[in-house]
Amino acid sequence: MSGRRGKLVLAVIDGATPAMVERTVAAGRAPALATLIERGSFVRDAVSVFPSVTPVCAASIATGHAQDRHHIPGMNWYHRGERRYVEYGSSFRASLRFGLARQLTDTIYNMNGEHLAADALTVFEQLDDAELRTAGTTYLMYRGRHLHEPARETLLTRIAALSLVRRPVLGPRELFYADIFASRATGCYGTLGMPGVRDRHAGCVSSYLVKHDLFDFLLLSLPDNDNHSHRGGPESQIDSLPEADRQIAALFEAGGGSDRFLADHAVIVVADHAHTLVEHTISLIARFTGHFDICRPTDLRPPGKAEVALCPNSRAAMIYALEPRVRGAVIDRARRIEGVEHVIWRDGADAVIASEGGELRFAPGGRLRDPRGREWNVRGDFAVLDARADGERFQSESYPDALARTWDALNCPTSGEVLLSAAPGYEFTDWGGASHVGGGSHGSLSAGDSLAPLICCGVEGGLEREQWSIKDVTPLIARHFGRRAR
Repeated sequence: MSGRRGKLVLAVIDGATPAMVERTVAAGRAPALATLIERGSFVRDAVSVFPSVTPVCAASIATGHAQDRHHIPGMNWYHRGERRYVEYGSSFRASLRFGLARQLTDTIYNMNGEHLAADALTVFEQLDDAELRTAGTTYLMYRGRHLHEPARETLLTRIAALSLVRRPVLGPRELFYADIFASRATGCYGTLGMPGVRDRHAGCVSSYLVKHDLFDFLLLSLPDNDNHSHRGGPESQIDSLPEADRQIAALFEAGGGSDRFLADHAVIVVADHAHTLVEHTISLIARFTGHFDICRPTDLRPPGKAEVALCPNSRAAMIYALEPRVRGAVIDRARRIEGVEHVIWRDGADAVIASEGGELRFAPGGRLRDPRGREWNVRGDFAVLDARADGERFQSESYPDALARTWDALNCPTSGEVLLSAAPGYEFTDWGGASHVGGGSHGSLSAGDSLAPLICCGVEGGLEREQWSIKDVTPLIARHFGRRAR
């Protein structure tokens, strides 16, 4: 790329908890991150979206919008138009329950091709339109302007192409998606994206791209930290974050060392959400069975017969009132479930957040302003969100940006009518019966799940904002390249 604006790498470390990033850096186990923090800036509290689960977060990072615009509401959700569940991979057991082929088709093809709103342009689409050279490693949101046929280089990819991965996709100019799509031969293989090897595959591909000067913008996806933290808990990230750090260091080395690389490349590092420890489970299915006619994953009845669809999303959940008459009863039932901290719904022009102690009602356009500048008319019990009003400022450290995050979720056309946020230590078991008890999880409104690290080094335009969000990443990238995010 010519001109003064350098190339840019966006590294997304799935599930990186800010405190664990700080601890890993302080222990000397993340020297690449330490270099970026030393030479740039480190925001410890960039707020996620709600529910803070990976598909919703990935869409928000990639588009710069919440789900009211991008329409990806969760890991598991109910497609009203097709009268079926969509499952992106809560667990292998959940994928089997819904059908593995259906889950893979939704994740690989439909998430980007049908489910992601057409007018919510990804960072790849925006930069492709500006004729910049885009590249991406395996990331849930990959939609761009360049056509890619399925790879057939290895036996595994040939089998995948015969059985499932048959259609081309639109992605960035250089697309490397779990060996399934590879825009060129790099000598890097990822065994179809198995956990534990994904970071190394991404680092290998990205190093190749750096050495051969094949991008202006690169999205380096580093997902293995999330899988490791789900198993071992947030504290175990001190052993998984160094692996992500090694892939960033590999880019430095491919570019001639950190000094030379950072002279030519800006770098943004962000997580999509954090993790908190899970000690207890909530079976949403068990708590609603016998009270409502539930749509099941393998329901063979004619469409439209069930009353509710239940969608557990780790430490959040959505309930779809398929029969409007049951909505009030659904809310009443949800408010009596142990481990549910917040029940959220729309009541006319208002949104309502209820906890054991009371209710808070709000709508846009009042006198109170949140740290991100949105204005709200708020009534009711502020203790529901452990919030306070200092003059005209609405603030909650315990549940950051809660008004905007819940409002955007409720106004997503594919969300359920009733949203749930779990109490500390609790997680909703998925449709396969799986949970992360003894490990880490995320999804709720709480700060522990919802605050992500944001590291910027060499980004054009400066960094000034009272409350950062993962939604700010695409606008930062667009501004670095002299453009305005759309």
